[in-house]
Parts: sequence; structure tokens; C-alpha cells
Amino acid sequence: MLTLGIESSCDDTSVAILDGDKILANVVASQTIHKKFGGVVPELASRQHVVAIDSVIKEALSVSDKSLGQLDLIAATHAPGLVGGLLVGMQAAKGLALGSGVPFLGVHHLEGHLSATFLTDDPVVFPHLALVVSGGHSQIILAEKFGRYKLVGGTRDDAAGEAFDKVAKILGLGYPGGRYVDERAKLGNPTAVPFRPIMTLKKSGLDFSFSGLKTAVRNYLIDNPSLDEQGVNDLCASFQHTVVEVLVRKTTSAVKMYNVPAVQVCGGVACNSGLRTAMRAAGAEHGFSVHIAKPALCTDNGAMIAAAAHRRFAISGQSPMSLSPQANFPLDTL
Repeated sequence: MLTLGIESSCDDTSVAILDGDKILANVVASQTIHKKFGGVVPELASRQHVVAIDSVIKEALSVSDKSLGQLDLIAATHAPGLVGGLLVGMQAAKGLALGSGVPFLGVHHLEGHLSATFLTDDPVVFPHLALVVSGGHSQIILAEKFGRYKLVGGTRDDAAGEAFDKVAKILGLGYPGGRYVDERAKLGNPTAVPFRPIMTLKKSGLDFSFSGLKTAVRNYLIDNPSLDEQGVNDLCASFQHTVVEVLVRKTTSAVKMYNVPAVQVCGGVACNSGLRTAMRAAGAEHGFSVHIAKPALCTDNGAMIAAAAHRRFAISGQSPMSLSPQANFPLDTL
């Protein structure tokens, strides 16, 4: 099946074309306009999607050497996300579908992230647990089979990726902040600043909270206003170590609770080198396999949407043209 997938839920405009699970094209246009604000401005993001969408579609078709008439399915993210951006991607997909007579399908953004592993040489098996970590999500999901999900742990305040971005902003490292914190953490001592892990298993089960840790970083900087370069490195390493410790510890506990053989880590924070290393070490120690796509497939991209789309289409068929974008849509209600 030739599937075109469009992703526009935040600040990346991406279009991919898959032949089954073989990536023929995966074009991503990232927005740089948000750097000066230290975060995504929704109105600006939606306008940038409008500017980019046509050229990204054309480039994907050119790279894949395919035409609209050859496609079997056209899909776009419909939830959750920034409604303005979702609207741009969905309307583009609907227009292409109407013009070419190809079925249209709306795809859940998180089901897209969960499908990125199918595009690798080491796809995850069912049942498994998925740790979904991004700027908007910190969740542990029990995936019983494709299309059947149960949320077993979620975030009570800041998601992990949001905490990374906010800490980077406080330190003046740049945006998006996750990769800058990761780079500096590699040069620092992860035990230099003794942050206390937030939301222990005893108090919160499998839920996450990172707002207190973010505040602890701010308070540390108030008490230590003149950090040198190594001091910043140590602070980043200590912050990242604490976040990773919580994510890995709770995921490992969930594996034991639900007795599953595999874990996948997905979402933008899955690019983090410390998390990738620590989760694989936990898998080796506790006897579960760990599946993480390459970084380009962990961040928002059209390929993951297309991978989810052709599987979802086999279950439920096409979406109605009346389908609307939604800012919030729990995955376990699909």
C-alpha cells in the first residue's frame, strides 16, 4: 500500500510516502521562528504550516518518484495538537484525497509515535509497554495489540520534554532545549547536584511530575547565580540524570506489573542519549527487550503517521470528510 502521511500537530511540517513500511520519502520542514520566544507560538506555527505545506508535499512526491494517482491512502494527524496546525495538515490531506479520488484518514498523533518502531529493523512485538515522552506527553501505555491501548501512567503537570525546554530556557541554552541539555550533560557530573527524584512509586504509582524538578533547578540557580561552564554542564547532567532515573524506574516497574516482554520508547525525548542508554541497560538487567527508533523517527514526522495510517485503515476504513481537528483526544478512546 502506498500511503502519504502528513504531520503538522506542532511546529514541524512533514510529509512522507511509504510503500508498506518502506520509507520512500520523509520530508520535514522545521520552524525556526519560535527560537526567539523560547517556545512554540501557536498562531505563528499555523501560519508557517500554511507557507510550507505545498512545497513539502511536492518535495515528498518528487523524492519518492510517485504521483497522487498512484497513492492508495492519504492521511494526516487529526489529534491531539495545536488546532491551527492540525487544520492545515488535515485540509491539505482532504484536498488531495478529493482531487485524486484516494481515501482520506485522520490519524492520532500518539498512535503515529507508537508506529515509528515498525519502520526500523527491530520492530516491537505485542503486547508491550510504550513510554511516550515528548514536549506534551509523558505516558506509559500498555499496547495489547495495534489499536488497543490502555493508559497506565501519565503526567500530572509538566511533561518531560517541556521540563527539558524550560530548564534550557532558564539556562539560556537555546530552543528547542532538549538537545542542548543533552549535549551539556555529556560533559558534566550527574551526581554534582543532588536533586531528589520527584513522584516516587509509593506516592504516585506510575504517574509523572516534573514541575517540582524544574523549580528545584531554578532555586539552585538563585543560590548559585554565577555558574561557570562546568557548573552548567554539571547542572544539566544532574537534571537529566534525575529525569531519566524516574522515567526508567517507573517503566521498569510497569513491566513487572503487566508482565510484558518488551518496551518501546517514542516521542521527541526518545532522542535523549541518556534515556536511550539507561533504558537499554534496564532491559538487559530485568529481561525485557527495548525498541527505540532512530532520532529522526522519534521527533514529529510524516512517516510515523503513514505507518499508523495503513494499519488503522485496515481496522476502521477511511475517515469522513467532516472529521475535525481536536486539541485533546485520549489514545485509549480510539
